[in-house]
Amino acid sequence: MIAPFKWLTKSHIYEKYSKDPGNMLVHTGVIGWFLSSAAQIFAIAINDKISKKEKMFLIPQEFADAVVNCVSFYAVTNSMKSFGKKLTSSAKLRTPAITKLLEERGLVLKKGAERAKDKIYAGDWDFNITKLDDYKSAVENTYKPFNNGVEVITGLVGSILSSNLITPVFRNYYAAKKQKQFMTYSENNQKLPAPMSKLSFANYQKLAASKPYTGNLKV
Repeated sequence: MIAPFKWLTKSHIYEKYSKDPGNMLVHTGVIGWFLSSAAQIFAIAINDKISKKEKMFLIPQEFADAVVNCVSFYAVTNSMKSFGKKLTSSAKLRTPAITKLLEERGLVLKKGAERAKDKIYAGDWDFNITKLDDYKSAVENTYKPFNNGVEVITGLVGSILSSNLITPVFRNYYAAKKQKQFMTYSENNQKLPAPMSKLSFANYQKLAASKPYTGNLKV
């Protein structure tokens, strides 16, 4: 019974993400967007102050927002993380310690030195430090922590670009288009109330605070 849910165990999560924190950033970000989007849609659905006709417009809009948010976040963040990994694996970006390891193996082209024919050097896009014969035994312990740090930083840059620049452009374009269509076919041609503030955990907390829990759960 436990086997199908192995991916939910703490040990499996640690094993999967401890060696690749960049992936944790991407996956937890997508999960966060999904949960906050679901909370936003649920809040609209149960809001008695919003008419059924308005909900018919707002709920599909928020659902489309959720898709844009999740897809954009994953695509941009994961692409930036992959770009960071490419910079480090090709040794275009490296630490002095990594440079020393590569120099010992004759893989760094000295300034002014003649390039050997058909040889790939550190810093070439085709170079891959993880393909070295002694990578596991002599290079990985120095390279891996640096690579993980770069992946996290570039992933963060990607998440900022997605959340603050790319996603709002697509989201606002879609919202304006759908609202125009709704206004055209609306019987009373009344202006819709402004859409709820865009998805975030902070907004969800405000929504939750505005509706006190009345159950019997005690801590």
